Amino acid sequence: MNIEYLKYFYQVATMGSISKVAKEAHISQSALSQQIFKLEEILGCQLLERSNKGVELTSKGKIVLKYVENILKTYDTMLEHLYSDNESTRIIKIEACWPIATYSLPCVMYKIKNKFPKHNYQLNPNESDRIEENILNDICDLGVIYKQPKNPELCHYIIGKDQIVLVAPFKYQIPQEIELKDLIKYSFILLNDKNYVIDPIKSEIKKIGLRMEDFKILYHSDSVESVKSSILNQFGLGFLPYTSIKKELYHRQLKIVDIKGFSVECDMHLIYHKEIKKNPSLNEFIQYFKKIAQRSLC
Repeated sequence: MNIEYLKYFYQVATMGSISKVAKEAHISQSALSQQIFKLEEILGCQLLERSNKGVELTSKGKIVLKYVENILKTYDTMLEHLYSDNESTRIIKIEACWPIATYSLPCVMYKIKNKFPKHNYQLNPNESDRIEENILNDICDLGVIYKQPKNPELCHYIIGKDQIVLVAPFKYQIPQEIELKDLIKYSFILLNDKNYVIDPIKSEIKKIGLRMEDFKILYHSDSVESVKSSILNQFGLGFLPYTSIKKELYHRQLKIVDIKGFSVECDMHLIYHKEIKKNPSLNEFIQYFKKIAQRSLC
């Protein structure tokens, strides 16, 4: 199978338009349609429904899309390894939960680059489960997540802690300390569970006979910045990692509301494949990462 077939299918599926992809790829629409048709022929099923409004994935197309992104990433990683000069000048790919990648790791990466200047680095945000999957599939080398990995093939090491805090606009009318049960009076914007930040809060709420469904939730989001923006606009309260709001606390834009008898700390786990020990270059890098991260998180 030609890898280009998969690349074009992925682009069309994500953009929802053959014409847009053809324009960006500088090929004719008919040539692009032919590439997609050849892929459908090879797989023996229709992947796209075409109409005047664009294209939509068929049920089979959704299955293929689920796997094709990882196939393409694995292919790119293979090429990078093939064309690297040697192990001392390799590309090291790191994935981390969004708050960790954005707010905690940049200072660590700065020191690591000084220690291993010949390496090239990629630091990308992702969801916890996807990070585990990408390490197992050799799409990235290591990750940092808010929980222990599920897969026994992955090693983990605690490099730091973050605290999940209740956040309100600085001038928001709410007591400085509040009972957990009284939070149902307020509106909330919450992070999705994909990074496992909200799980400990659900556990505490359950202890007093409440569920998250009992709260006035305006919406959920994968983005810390989206939740933070809504809180700054006084749409409601939110639970956020402390590292993500330090600047806003300093500038008195946000404040932390204490909850009586309630505190949630999350360990940051560096995770990597057990087989990495067979790679001297990467193993040396990870040992230094463990050492430096504990005192260098932003």
